Amino acid sequence: MSRTTLQQIAISLDISVTTVSKALRSYPDVSKETIARVKEEAKRLNYKPNAFAVNLRTQESKTIGLVIPEIVHQFFSSVVKGVIEEAEKHGYVVIILQTDQKMQIEKKRIEFLIEKQVDGILLALADETISYDHLYEVKSLDLPLVMFDKIAKLVECSKVIIDDKKAGYMATKHLIDTGCKNIAHFRGPMMSQNSIDRFLGYKKALAEHNIVFKESNVYSCLKMSFEEGQENGKKMIEKNNGIDGVFVNTDLVAVGLITQLKKMGIKVPEEISVIGFSNWFLSSITTPSLTTISQPSFSMGQLIFKLLLSEIKNRKNNIPVEFETVIMPTELIVRESTLAR
Repeated sequence: MSRTTLQQIAISLDISVTTVSKALRSYPDVSKETIARVKEEAKRLNYKPNAFAVNLRTQESKTIGLVIPEIVHQFFSSVVKGVIEEAEKHGYVVIILQTDQKMQIEKKRIEFLIEKQVDGILLALADETISYDHLYEVKSLDLPLVMFDKIAKLVECSKVIIDDKKAGYMATKHLIDTGCKNIAHFRGPMMSQNSIDRFLGYKKALAEHNIVFKESNVYSCLKMSFEEGQENGKKMIEKNNGIDGVFVNTDLVAVGLITQLKKMGIKVPEEISVIGFSNWFLSSITTPSLTTISQPSFSMGQLIFKLLLSEIKNRKNNIPVEFETVIMPTELIVRESTLAR
């Protein structure tokens, strides 16, 4: 069934298309009687406004792009919910795209959104992204861009992050405060700024509490997977180096570690304490429940949309855009995996 057009309504009522268009928007130069007739006829014919035509008039698509590394990652799925909830309040549609942590896919996603003429882009960088030409292109087009979580410091735009170094310090200090003296760290990819900063926070906590940093106590998790938690846990125990605490870069890896320790007969937290990062749902239901660092993912999604919308409006009204970097708070959630000895 074809869509009802303004012309069909105009022919039905024997008036001009212009009058129909104005009446549907209740223009004051159209009589109340005509407005009522047009709206009644539009309802009878099941008329739906052509969003594309409306957008041409307003020079807005009312669509934004949200580019994230992984949709299945609980942190990012929660961000997505926050963005969508806030976007719907303002009549925006969100195009959600995944990069699988690959720079080339990220570039293609950005190109796609530019072609679709979205009003703005929200982006968390892929771990593989080491050059930013595609983001400089976004900037050259004066297309609003807000980065979050994984950001590029060299790209001028508004950003929303947490203080990963401070959070890594908080996690490690908690292990120290509960009596741990030989603490390992399961870190993320070497190129990820989040992983780098959490690692630096770990080292800082050790140094400030006179605990010697040992490179052999650091294990890399390139894919940040459950399996890597198991594999590195097995390696760590086989080294037999007396580890009594582990700060893990993300909850999924931490649960993999706990699972492996239980398989090997190691008691958590009696023998080894474990703390994760992100406060995924699974962290509260695993046994023992996982102590972790909570990130404000849902509220981060709401905030990044608000910042993007503000920039969209300012550019439309020729108001100078001032970029800002917002650092959102994190929280230590103490559960069973780090009980004091």
